[in-house]
Amino acid sequence: MNHSFSILFWLLNNRISKKTGEAPIMVRITVDGKRAEISSGKKILPEKWNVNSGKMRGNSEEARIFNRHLSQIQMKLERIYDDLNNKGEYISAQAIKSLYNGENTKQHSLLELFRYHNSQMKSQIGKGYSAGTLERYETTLKHTESFISYHFKRDDYMLSELKFDFITEFEFYLKSVKGIGHNTTMKYLRYFKKIVLIALKNEWIQRDPFARYEMSMKEVKKGYLTKDELKTLYNKEIAVERLQHVRDIFLFCCYTGLAYADVKKLTPDNISKGLDGEYWIFVDRTKTGSSSNVPLLPIAVEMIEKYQTHPIVENSGHVLPVLSNQKMNAYLKELATICGINKNITFHMARHTFATTVTLSNGVSIETVGSMLGHKNLKTTQIYAKVVQEKVSQDMKKLKETLAGSDFMKASNQ
Repeated sequence: MNHSFSILFWLLNNRISKKTGEAPIMVRITVDGKRAEISSGKKILPEKWNVNSGKMRGNSEEARIFNRHLSQIQMKLERIYDDLNNKGEYISAQAIKSLYNGENTKQHSLLELFRYHNSQMKSQIGKGYSAGTLERYETTLKHTESFISYHFKRDDYMLSELKFDFITEFEFYLKSVKGIGHNTTMKYLRYFKKIVLIALKNEWIQRDPFARYEMSMKEVKKGYLTKDELKTLYNKEIAVERLQHVRDIFLFCCYTGLAYADVKKLTPDNISKGLDGEYWIFVDRTKTGSSSNVPLLPIAVEMIEKYQTHPIVENSGHVLPVLSNQKMNAYLKELATICGINKNITFHMARHTFATTVTLSNGVSIETVGSMLGHKNLKTTQIYAKVVQEKVSQDMKKLKETLAGSDFMKASNQ
């Protein structure tokens, strides 16, 4: 991997000796914008220092000896950098400084490792990683930085210092100071754990601080649209074109189960005839990389045909004119108001609606639904089955109440 690497010699003006009038010469190592500083072991009168060249002025014997010493420091630092780079090892300004000083090279910093991991991930976008995954790691990095600054009053934290209490304090910080919910906190800690595992595999830490930490997710009910709400949304006359587009794309996902990232990148190449002679969508999910194969239902086909000649579709080569996720969610809130749907509709709710209202509620097996959604684990799909079961239970309770108050039940009890 390519890094930006530079070495700068500079005069420490605020440390001028009152006795000799000399100031120390410092060496600044910079890797990917992050700095570390070491002493050159030399002092000089400020008037003898050339700021532009980073050397002692003149060609005197004194100047040649002085500058040769600085050159030797530079060559040693460059050799350390080249050696790390050639071995493909983790490179940071702090790591180079440690090696130069003969210190334990395993004393790496947490934030530098996190940034290194994210920069590697960024270079592999589209080659195994998605922009959305990188964004989640970048957000976790920002929370880690703010936690270290808030809790420890420091700019960084050494990996060797990581202990169990760092994890528990980090969890408390995310929930209490940042106001983040339990499940989202757990997700951030999972991303953070990956960085810890990298350190473990490289033997930069000896023990896993997560070893005694239990990560648990609280069950959250999945929001979805009912059959009547879907019907209202489909039949509603929408005068505003942008809202009509969003409504149609949302409906498409309600009848295919595709997530935002998957419908955004959907092209005609992803649609072909299956073994049954009908048209199917064949995609690898952006989030998990698992296959998701879905037969096209009539409403989904209707939406594809409706936008075949749309300028965005023709120019982009995609199946539908999908806007940014932020805009889609904002417009969906307008649609909910227009349609009289008293729910906080988000784009991901379309996927939940496909699983519950469109498929499971209509007798499609849980195994088939899991396959279409691209779930790797049936437990993930069972969450939707439980939602459907709760709905059936609620409907049956209403039926019992209705029957209990009916003339039929009164007559049979006499």
